[in-house]
Amino acid sequence: MISRIGLLNKQSINLITKNSYSITKSSSSIQILKNSRSITSILLNNKRFSSSIPTVSTTHDQEQDVLVAQRKNRPTSPHLQIYQPQLTWIMSSFHRITGIALAGMFYTLTCTFAATSILNIPFDTNTLVSAFASLPIFLQYSIKAIGAFPFVYHGANGIRHILWDFGKELTLKGVYRTGYAVLAVTALIGTYLTFI
Repeated sequence: MISRIGLLNKQSINLITKNSYSITKSSSSIQILKNSRSITSILLNNKRFSSSIPTVSTTHDQEQDVLVAQRKNRPTSPHLQIYQPQLTWIMSSFHRITGIALAGMFYTLTCTFAATSILNIPFDTNTLVSAFASLPIFLQYSIKAIGAFPFVYHGANGIRHILWDFGKELTLKGVYRTGYAVLAVTALIGTYLTFI
C-alpha cells in the first residue's frame, strides 16, 4: 500500500488521519481511526489516491526499444572528466594499475615456464637472458624501464600505505608529502634500475 501512495512522512500521515476523521464524521459515527487496516481501506476507497493512468499494450521488443531510447537520453554519472586531477586519486589509480600489470607479468612468466616444461619446449632463464641480450640497446632499456618504474612505484607506494596503516602521515599535508616522496623515489630508483 505504501508503494501506491508514496512513502508516508509525517505530513502524509496527518493528512490521512484528517481525511479518515472527516470521512467517519460524515457517516455519523464520530471516531478517530487508529487501526492501520481502517486507514488502508479508507485510502483504497478515497478517490484522491486512485489513479487512472492509461496503459498501452506492447511487446517485449517494443519495451526494450523504449528502454534503450530512454537510456540514450539519460545523463551519465559523474566520471573522471568532471573532477580536477589531484595527486591522491591519480596515485591511487596508478597503484592499482601497476599492481595488476606486475601481477599479470609475473603470472605470464610463471605460466610460460610451466607450459614450456610440460610441453618439453627448451625455455629457461638462460634462453630468456640470451634473447634479451640479442635485442637492440634501445629496446633493452625500454623493456627494463617498463618493468622497473611500475615495480619501484608500486613498492614505494606500498610502503606509504603501510605508514598509513600505522596511523602516520594521514593529514592532507602528510598525504601530499608522502605522495611526492613516492614520485621522487620512483624517478630515482626507476632510472637507476633502467640503466644498470
